[in-house]
Amino acid sequence: MSTRRSKTEPAEVTVVPDPLDNRESQLLTIARRLFARRGFEGTSLRDIAEEAKITKAALYYYFPNKDALYERIVVEGLQMLVDSISAEVARATTPTERVHAFMEASADFLDEHRDQWAAGSNAFWQGPQNERRMTALKLRDTYEKLLRQCITDGIVAGEFRPVDAAMAGRFMLSGLTHLARWHKPEGRLTARQVMQQFVDMVLFGLVQDAPPARQVKAPAAGRGKKQTSHSAA
Repeated sequence: MSTRRSKTEPAEVTVVPDPLDNRESQLLTIARRLFARRGFEGTSLRDIAEEAKITKAALYYYFPNKDALYERIVVEGLQMLVDSISAEVARATTPTERVHAFMEASADFLDEHRDQWAAGSNAFWQGPQNERRMTALKLRDTYEKLLRQCITDGIVAGEFRPVDAAMAGRFMLSGLTHLARWHKPEGRLTARQVMQQFVDMVLFGLVQDAPPARQVKAPAAGRGKKQTSHSAA
């Protein structure tokens, strides 16, 4: 019997996995970790190459400079954040629920992408002043405006007091920023559980019967100015 393969029968092909298929992902993981620990300016391409145990020339094949890493870590990371949080907020029905959704989904994102969050934050403030930086700024503004809009909607709907929505947003985001610095994954509460308490404190305060909100007065004329007419003898 002939063992010759038919002309119409496809030849057998053995697929050998390319060991470099995941190299880019590995390099990004290393870069995020180093940027998170040492900062963007404190990490060189040589540091990343040495950590990955490859030559700088091999690293240049994927990322010719730190600017390219900035785009992948900061810009793409911010886009992921905006897309993720926007989707969660869109599923909520009331302004109060949307504020909860924004803050809790942000805490989840932080919890699931800790190196990404820290690296992106470090690189955002230390990165180059160029077009990629402007793109990152626009994404940051989009993220923050989403929270301000939730708060504004709550004021219009009568769910929140008529506060300064921008100030309230900054206050809430500052809690999220500091959460990334002290919260530990193995802690008693998850990042989401901490954020749930934070949001409840913001929305309901600490006192049992809240007094009327204090009116913020402008400083008196001349206050804070250096007095020169009554100098010590």
